[in-house]
Amino acid sequence: MKPANPDLPIIGFAAWSGTGKTTLLEQLIPELNRRGLRLAVLKHAHHDFDIDQPGKDSWRLRKAGAEQVLIASARRHAHLTETPNGEPVLAELLAKLDRTTLDLILVEGFKQDPIPKIALHRAALGKPLPEVRQQDLLAVASDAPLELAVPLLPLNDIPAIADFIERHIKAAAAPAEESCDTLSPAFLSVTQARAQILTALSPHEHHLERPLGACAGLVMAEDLISPCNVPPHTNSAMDGYGIDGSVLTHGSWQVVGEVLAGHPSSQRVAAGEAVRIMTGAPLPPGVDTVVMREQAVEEQGRVRFNAPLQRGQNVRQAGEDLPMGAVAIARGTRLGAAELGLAASLGCASLQVLAPLRVALFSSGDEVQAPGEALRPGAIYDSNRFTLRALAERAGVEVVDLGILPDHQAAITQALAQAAAECDLVLSSGGVSVGNADYIRAALEQLGSIAFWRIQMRPGRPLAFGQIAGTPFFGLPGNPVAAVVCFLQFVLPALHAMQGRSWQPWRLRAQASEGMKSRPGRTEFLRGVFTQDSNGRLTVRTTGPQGSGILSSVAQANCLIEILPAQGAVQPGEWVWVHPLQGLLG
Repeated sequence: MKPANPDLPIIGFAAWSGTGKTTLLEQLIPELNRRGLRLAVLKHAHHDFDIDQPGKDSWRLRKAGAEQVLIASARRHAHLTETPNGEPVLAELLAKLDRTTLDLILVEGFKQDPIPKIALHRAALGKPLPEVRQQDLLAVASDAPLELAVPLLPLNDIPAIADFIERHIKAAAAPAEESCDTLSPAFLSVTQARAQILTALSPHEHHLERPLGACAGLVMAEDLISPCNVPPHTNSAMDGYGIDGSVLTHGSWQVVGEVLAGHPSSQRVAAGEAVRIMTGAPLPPGVDTVVMREQAVEEQGRVRFNAPLQRGQNVRQAGEDLPMGAVAIARGTRLGAAELGLAASLGCASLQVLAPLRVALFSSGDEVQAPGEALRPGAIYDSNRFTLRALAERAGVEVVDLGILPDHQAAITQALAQAAAECDLVLSSGGVSVGNADYIRAALEQLGSIAFWRIQMRPGRPLAFGQIAGTPFFGLPGNPVAAVVCFLQFVLPALHAMQGRSWQPWRLRAQASEGMKSRPGRTEFLRGVFTQDSNGRLTVRTTGPQGSGILSSVAQANCLIEILPAQGAVQPGEWVWVHPLQGLLG
């Protein structure tokens, strides 16, 4: 007898009533049969049903009180079971199927159960996608274009849906290659790991006052309240003529003076009079409208206008930009050119800012060597420390560079203890895998605690996060690309949190212009180049080989391509997320 297959593929179909689930399955089942697939269907019913005909022997026996009736003939047999204690769970129902004769199980309904699913969407119903857990969603079959993080299948193209199911079955049946994923499985997803990190952190409270010119890149420690209106007075938005706009039917206006920026006038302008006025000049009494110079003709002391007029045009009201008493710059804002200019417009000579976070940074490993020295046999130059330093400084922190630590337990333990006592965060590169010469984990266990050690991500699976005497610690992988990706996905959000700043990934949707490999069940970050065509559509390709040690792939990229755990391999034309790198790497 053929052994049962506990890993038999299961695919659910979730849809609103009226979408046509059953009709689709009626067409899909014979198509899959033609392709040699033996399958079972498990259907959920939201109402009472009876598959037996009243009056037949099996019906009479069941109605007489038998809780189970097994009826058999030469062509088929059926097991009828009453469920007086409520609806059985999906796992219990699946266990009743004979898996020895099957290649695939299709499930209709049970949309809340944790099985892989294809969601069906029919635009004419006017309803959103059915509620399916993101990690369970394999694809969406729709008769309308949708922007999705999973493959989009044509709802009415049965062979295309069958093709997708065949690819999914082959991917699930492929033997897993022996790798770090199979030998030492990860437990946390990217989202789970990031949430755990952010929950463990809180903003630091070291304030200081800095001159305005020295505040670029620093973070506001408190709300800056506007002490005045911006602009401080109602003024002209352009060079032209100021008039009383209550009467706009004069053929021409008598020019009675001129008002320059920085030189307010107290002379009242009457109806039928005009003053020349420059951009930024306060409106004199009686003026509430400005006509631009290009629309005016001045002759012999009078001016006429050759364009339609509207009362109040070309005037900037006092407090229009920012009223007195409003929050001008919120606490937690990183100060850039616009914020510094705004603070200057309020007359601020200095600001209360957070002291820059101090981040201790070191690389570890006897094989790592500083640039500039003759390379020893078997050694590699330390690129990670310089890459991570630039990333950290770009994020507005002060880096304390501890250099390269040797593979020596006592030295690493002492360095970690000192760094945690003197800095706000400790960041290392290398020494966080499962090799015999990786000493950081032992030092962490001695000095503090480890929250997690591995995540479901590539590159960057061996990521350590913990605490040393209350100071957060990140141990990044030694592979250069993995170190960069881990910094952007985990350390950067942590630095934001410790500065009291919110963080959200900057993601855009793009269509893959080539096939991209990925293993289902983990998040994959590829280095890519995205471009925009004349219609505004974004497409993305990889930079080529994606090994985690190929740092040149980061130098060539303008984005990271995120392939979600539920996606698996990406086909050309499928939608993916891209994370632009502009402003992050330098």
